[in-house]
Amino acid sequence: MRAAHEQVDAIVFDMDGTLIESHAVVPAAYRATIVDGGGPVLSDAEIIAGYPLGPPAALLTHLLGRPATDRELARYHAHLTALATQVTVYPGVADLLAGIAGRRAVGLFTGASHRAAEILLDRVGLLGHFQVVVGGDEVARPKPEPDGVELACRLLGVHPTRTAYVGDSPLDLRAARRGGALAVAAGWGHQYDPGEPADRTAGHPGDLLSLFG
Repeated sequence: MRAAHEQVDAIVFDMDGTLIESHAVVPAAYRATIVDGGGPVLSDAEIIAGYPLGPPAALLTHLLGRPATDRELARYHAHLTALATQVTVYPGVADLLAGIAGRRAVGLFTGASHRAAEILLDRVGLLGHFQVVVGGDEVARPKPEPDGVELACRLLGVHPTRTAYVGDSPLDLRAARRGGALAVAAGWGHQYDPGEPADRTAGHPGDLLSLFG
């Protein structure tokens, strides 16, 4: 566990389950794309089980049982755009991002593709809060490997040991620890597991203001 007094110069956030509630929208976009490609109708649980495989191209390849084409990836992003009106921001997130603006470097690393992150963050009005957005398709290895956390830190010009990575899932927290960042659990997220070790735990987005205020 990291010491409470350590300096945090940057905060990098996960997206789904941390900033936005999209747990129904993302599987729906995958399901529609798989059906378009001649694949089976899959349940949310079957699709979500594949999330650790990596970004959309990797997951589509797995779900289709064959290499996904660029056209199918584009179709996934089109379905996501159409469904993005159903995405909501967790209460307190907008105030949190406004509260830390200008006080710390702020970035985002998501297992989703860079394009998917732009679609969803823009739709809910959060995109402009981030100096850096890193997608899972921009790194060699998915979470729990630290590649995305490390890349976000490099782009922000901050060392991982001076950075907090905030995420709801065990994979987020493991990626933070492996990269040397402060692992902060988003206790409000739908994949939060209180049994997963974290350096800090926030029960509400507003709690992060007192942690790093």
